[in-house]
Amino acid sequence: MLIGELARRTGSTARALRHYEQAGLIDSERAANGYREYGEPAVVRVRNIRALVAAGLTLEDLLPLLGCLDGDVLSRPPSERVLKIARERLAVLERRIAAQTESRDRLVAALAAAGSGPWEGTREGTGEGTGEGTGEGTGEQTDG
Repeated sequence: MLIGELARRTGSTARALRHYEQAGLIDSERAANGYREYGEPAVVRVRNIRALVAAGLTLEDLLPLLGCLDGDVLSRPPSERVLKIARERLAVLERRIAAQTESRDRLVAALAAAGSGPWEGTREGTGEGTGEGTGEGTGEQTDG
C-alpha cells in the first residue's frame, strides 16, 4: 500500500510515517516510480507506535521494542523491558514537570512582588490585555 493509504488506515500523516521510517521504526520498499510501498503488517505497527507515543513514550524509547510492535501490544501485559522504559520516561516527565512548576512559581512570585496578580490583564482574569479589538495578535500595527 502507498503512504497515503497507510496514513488513512492508521489515522497518521504521511509526514509522521516518513519520520517513523527515518527513526527506524517502520520499513518500506520503493516502487519503480520511487513511491514508498508498505506491507499490511505496517498498519498494526503504526497503530502501536501511535498508541505508545500517545502514552508518553518517545520514538527513541520504542527502538528497543521493535520486535513487540507487530502484535497487539496494548492487550497483553507489558514485559519487564517495557516497564523499565516506561518508568524511565515517567521519571524524565516528572523532572520536566517539576522544573516547569518551579518556573511558574517564580513568575507568579515576581508578578505578585510587582503588585500584579498572575492572571491580571489576561484572558483568564479581567479580560484586559486580551488584544480584543486592538489588532493584537493579528499582525496589525496598533498605537498601544
